[in-house]
Amino acid sequence: MPYKYEDNLQSERLSTRFLTREDEIIWTKFLGNKECIEFFPGKFKTAQEHAEFWIEKQLTRYKENKYGLQVLLDKKTGKFIGQCGLLLQNVDGKLELEVGYHIMREHWKKGYAIEAAKLFKEYGFKNKQADSIISIIHHQNFRSQNVAIKNGMYKEKQTKWMDLDVFIFRTQ
Repeated sequence: MPYKYEDNLQSERLSTRFLTREDEIIWTKFLGNKECIEFFPGKFKTAQEHAEFWIEKQLTRYKENKYGLQVLLDKKTGKFIGQCGLLLQNVDGKLELEVGYHIMREHWKKGYAIEAAKLFKEYGFKNKQADSIISIIHHQNFRSQNVAIKNGMYKEKQTKWMDLDVFIFRTQ
């Protein structure tokens, strides 16, 4: 999937930018909230260790042309709302393009996840990145499943991914 992945995408309330190592501080706060990471794979000793790993993984994705999550910023206030972006994922032995999203706890239930997921879904299709886009969602993560449905996705199947029971939601 050759592509040019861009940041500074714009929706009604959000703008995006690529992550930097300076984002570890705020992302440590997110990863330190048990409610936010309830359905995450992997175990880390500290939230800071997890944030360092997370940010480095995204920076590597950018370098290796495997997309990556981007920072979501409130256009009016400049506040860090969360992360969203396209991710190249291996699901059941097949490379898939995923839209992933994570919103800071204090910004839940404000429609940011839906707005951001739609922005990246539309970006992926507009730039002909894939014929379909998925979201990989833990089978008990009902909030995230609702975001996928509101983003025009349907539940395609249940599978194992990174030792988790997940649903694959898809849109074409």
